[in-house]
Amino acid sequence: MSVSEPPVSRARIAPLGLLFLAITSVGWGLNWPVMKSLIAELLPLTARGFTGIIGGSLLAALALWRGESLRVAPAQWGPLIVLALLNVTGWMALMGLALLWLPGGEAAVIAYTMPVWAAVLAWWILGERMSLSRIVAMLMAFAGITALMGADGLSTSAEKLPGVALALLGAFGFALGTVLAKRFRLALPLLTSTAWQIGIGCVPVALLGLIFETPNFAALSSTGWSLLAYIVIVPFCIAYLCWFAALKMLPASVAAIGTMAVPVIGVVVSAIALHEPLGIGQIAALVLTLAGVMLATRS
Repeated sequence: MSVSEPPVSRARIAPLGLLFLAITSVGWGLNWPVMKSLIAELLPLTARGFTGIIGGSLLAALALWRGESLRVAPAQWGPLIVLALLNVTGWMALMGLALLWLPGGEAAVIAYTMPVWAAVLAWWILGERMSLSRIVAMLMAFAGITALMGADGLSTSAEKLPGVALALLGAFGFALGTVLAKRFRLALPLLTSTAWQIGIGCVPVALLGLIFETPNFAALSSTGWSLLAYIVIVPFCIAYLCWFAALKMLPASVAAIGTMAVPVIGVVVSAIALHEPLGIGQIAALVLTLAGVMLATRS
């Protein structure tokens, strides 16, 4: 059974959706090298869980300041929790753990196989039309990501396999959450919905951090605190808010394909900040990926 999208005025709405998508891509792209640097001081479950709870609380406070209600109707709790677990809990926990086995750039590249799964799931669950240009865009972007994975001799050695598996699992879960967000259509204000999803989603991650890790915030350097502040404000508060806004305005498959710019940003910034490889092969792969993204946003 498919759920048709309501008529959308491309001239008025789509450009704003694409702007929100671009802000999301930049915020999440920069987050990969930031997280890779932070886990040298604070393990990933703790880092992502507690920053997410703070970020969700800030968004909730902003919603109240704007006069929005945080009340959730009883019928909305089930879909809200499902989306929080897919879009936040699984993504944050699995991708954070993947960084223990993979460089930041490689983890970002593998994670953003997500649009492939999202495009297929949107066709199956939502009945979104898979136009020829959209299929070509998806193939171009995925080909670029595949080339990027092999450009520096990405090894699928036993040491890296856990990271690869975790990143792929997180990507599929986030893709499913992206599509189900369109299907469920939460009847909540944007700030309220985002605050609840981040807050609910990050509590299990923080609890797992307390159980399996030994957080020591007192040992954080000034750089570590700066990185934590960035994660709270940009990936959680700004980027997630823009992502859910974009998802309301764009087809799920287009929004998902648009996020393929994230690994481009992650690889380039990781190369600059963390001295990870960036040669001719990586650059060619990035150009191909961005061309696919541009085609998708025009389809």
